[in-house]
Amino acid sequence: MSIIPDWLRRSAHAGGRDGLEKTRLTLGFIPLTDCAPLVIAKERGFFEKYGLDVELSKETSWANVRDKVSIGILDGAHMLAPMPIASTLGIGPVEKPTVTALSLDLNGNAITVSQALYERMRELDPGAMNHRPYSAVALRQVIEERRAQGGKPLTFAVVFPVSTHAYELRYWMGAAGIDPDTDVRLLVVPPPQMVTQLRAGNIDGFCVGEPWNSVAVAEGLGRVLITNYELWNNNPEKVFGVNLEWAEQYPNTHRALLMALLDAARWTDAPENRPSVAELIAPSRYINAPVEIVRQSMTGTFRYALDEAPVAMPDFNVFFRFAATYPWRSHALWFLTQMVRWGQIEKPLDLAAVAAEVYRPDLYREAADALGLASPALDHKREGLHARGWMLEEATIPLAMGPDRFFDGSTFDPADPVGYIAGFDVQQRACSLEALAAANGGPAETATL
Repeated sequence: MSIIPDWLRRSAHAGGRDGLEKTRLTLGFIPLTDCAPLVIAKERGFFEKYGLDVELSKETSWANVRDKVSIGILDGAHMLAPMPIASTLGIGPVEKPTVTALSLDLNGNAITVSQALYERMRELDPGAMNHRPYSAVALRQVIEERRAQGGKPLTFAVVFPVSTHAYELRYWMGAAGIDPDTDVRLLVVPPPQMVTQLRAGNIDGFCVGEPWNSVAVAEGLGRVLITNYELWNNNPEKVFGVNLEWAEQYPNTHRALLMALLDAARWTDAPENRPSVAELIAPSRYINAPVEIVRQSMTGTFRYALDEAPVAMPDFNVFFRFAATYPWRSHALWFLTQMVRWGQIEKPLDLAAVAAEVYRPDLYREAADALGLASPALDHKREGLHARGWMLEEATIPLAMGPDRFFDGSTFDPADPVGYIAGFDVQQRACSLEALAAANGGPAETATL
């Protein structure tokens, strides 16, 4: 008996095997631990289960991923969660309508600095450095000292201008009164090159996904100041993205991909499978990092520094629990607020409309329903309200959710993105709040919130 779902067989648009319009696919990924769902779908046969012959293409940078998906060299890819939004809006050199119907994981990043910078932060403000998670208050003291001495600004690296990493680093700095556009120098470095650049002294710190923070720690080059789980509990990290025209041309293939990746995410997230996941993703054809380092965060431990023992952090990587695979439009809205905050969106836009265009929970629900998986009935949720686990009742079956607190105690209401933007003391907006409020269906007074 075939394991291909009945809906594929019955498809009126069947152009390939068992109703699939296209069966041979090439999907891109960047060597990070959160490429795991794609690797597991390949290695454990989940793609094959749904009639797909998938080749995984290891890419050197997020710009490569963006460009190759946009011109069709890649059918789809492991993407930064804000990337489909940026491509759709033309933030950067590429403007191509892009969608995501699946989140690949929650959390997984950290901010790491050189040993020298850490020591200077501790010397200048020991009070701010005596308990975790560390704020950027001591970093501000270092920045002010260097400015007073006429020294060069500190240099920090992120993986892409429109990335979770960029917004996390900026958010952390901004909360301490640091303007990342004027007080430090930001540059883009591909994830696997972060440690090399830190070793060479070309950068003073970075925000990157695993395993590259742990590699810097293991080599004695850096210390982790804060993980993005501590910045925002269970924040969205990567998504699976495709061009809109590709999704419309190959709807059955797209759904089969979503189903395979949902199966893979569920398998990957099981604690008993995590050691095997580390073994599968560590080799050179995928991440190319020591398996003992990959295993560390993948099995729920994290090490901040070489002279500190690893600590338990069971939710550092979440692939399926807490509705981790669901493409919340409220997450898209949060990214849009940061694009506005930092001047990447230069003209007023209807932010909710953009989020609805790019993030596609409707397509997710179709795939989840075909698998008999629970899915949220809502497209949006508020963030920052829960310090511990909670139940989402508005779902096909109530779903256990994780904490969602921000480290600064703030909250995000997706019904008022303009008010949220207005609340930041440090920002580099290119459009007025009044114009933004008008574009988002609210009165101009919203701009004064």
